[in-house]
Amino acid sequence: MVRLNYFHSTVVVMLMLPLAAPVLAHNIKVSQDVAATFHIEPHHNPKAGEPSQAWFALTHRGGAIIPLAQCDCKLAIHLEPHEEGEVPSLERSLKAIAVETYQGIPSAEIIFPKPGAYELELSGKPKAGANFQPFKLNYTVIVTAGAASTTSSPTEKIAGQYRHSEASATSQKAISSTRQLSPWLAPLAIGGAIVGIGAVGFMLQRFKTKRP
Repeated sequence: MVRLNYFHSTVVVMLMLPLAAPVLAHNIKVSQDVAATFHIEPHHNPKAGEPSQAWFALTHRGGAIIPLAQCDCKLAIHLEPHEEGEVPSLERSLKAIAVETYQGIPSAEIIFPKPGAYELELSGKPKAGANFQPFKLNYTVIVTAGAASTTSSPTEKIAGQYRHSEASATSQKAISSTRQLSPWLAPLAIGGAIVGIGAVGFMLQRFKTKRP
């Protein structure tokens, strides 16, 4: 009977794992009387140079949802490590979205410039009519290398194209100059050969004259 109960419990846990996975992917923190469920796509694995969507499901003590319309919320993003009070590496405006069972919660699209650890700091205070306390929540996000982060930046691409165009223009000028000189090359070569032959003949004639 004990073995049967153990087997039955194991099967139930295994069947529940797929249902629990989405919940485990979220990060829940509390500040003052506000709790926030944080999630970032794709699957808490953002990549540098690629768009990622972060959202925060805010709830007041007791379970009531705090929509973005009731919160003066701000999102600051710091590349780690950073000092307290340091100017954020990125700032993104928040917009309201509906996701899962949440309606009108704050979210932001973020493009992390390079791989590394980042701190997302969400702060907020109530707008007129809301009754929650001002809060501040911090989340650490690890950003991995993405395909876009390994390619050249638009500025580097433009500079490369300019250098290529400049080199091509220089090459074309050299070819054009050579073509312009080419009609004169043959006469100059012939004239030089005649002068050389005349000089050799003159020297031989003088040599014969001086012989006894």
